[in-house]
Amino acid sequence: MPSGRAASSGTRSRSFSPREGTVTMSASSIPLGKTWGALPAMPQRLLQVHRLGRLEYGAAYQIQKETEAAIRRGTGADTLLLVEHPHVLTLGRRATAAAVLAPADVREARGVALFETNRGGKATYHGLGQLVGYPIINLSPAREDVHRFVRDLEEALIRALADFDIESFPIKGLTGVHTTRGKIAAIGIHIARWITTHGFALNVNTDLSYFDLIIACEGEPVTSMKEILGREVSLRAVEDRVIARFAEVFEMTAEETTNDE
Repeated sequence: MPSGRAASSGTRSRSFSPREGTVTMSASSIPLGKTWGALPAMPQRLLQVHRLGRLEYGAAYQIQKETEAAIRRGTGADTLLLVEHPHVLTLGRRATAAAVLAPADVREARGVALFETNRGGKATYHGLGQLVGYPIINLSPAREDVHRFVRDLEEALIRALADFDIESFPIKGLTGVHTTRGKIAAIGIHIARWITTHGFALNVNTDLSYFDLIIACEGEPVTSMKEILGREVSLRAVEDRVIARFAEVFEMTAEETTNDE
């Protein structure tokens, strides 16, 4: 992690269990089912969690790249970055200029930046009230399957949304998480030598009017947790459940490091 965002030497760590509360949790064991003989459980991999707060897209991308490089060198742990971006439009590898409907002067007036990225997918929006997650993990050797990784991301978000009594589901042939009201979470990833970057964006209290600036993904309607529930939702509480459910689906022990007050 870069010096400006890294935890200081006086840090404390918290472990999150998928099925417990949201304050202080320890990792739960994974059921093994039937085995021949008393085989010991395989230890879970560590997932280091960093809550970056509100951070400009370019700065967060630099943290991703530094984290990816550390994992590749063998000096860094698998990591989940959680962040809320100021207003920004990002273009994936399949996006064209036509996906951005708003001209530059309109974007400038609304304070919306524009970035081209190396992630998969087309155009999307990130902004205030949205939870963005960047899992930077080494899928080798046990999880060398791109489709499985995407499906597991969807499943983690579906379970987290269920914790707030929101029913959601995947749609065959599309990526992301959907509801009967529209798409609630987008997924766009990049994998190089089985190390992942980029990730997901979950609309929590998002101002959905910003999606009118682009043709989002396949052009499907979008929604948010706030719109479905009829109330604002604590972003911190959503982060807690996403951490827990991610650890559950990926069979990892999530440890959060925060700065001492």
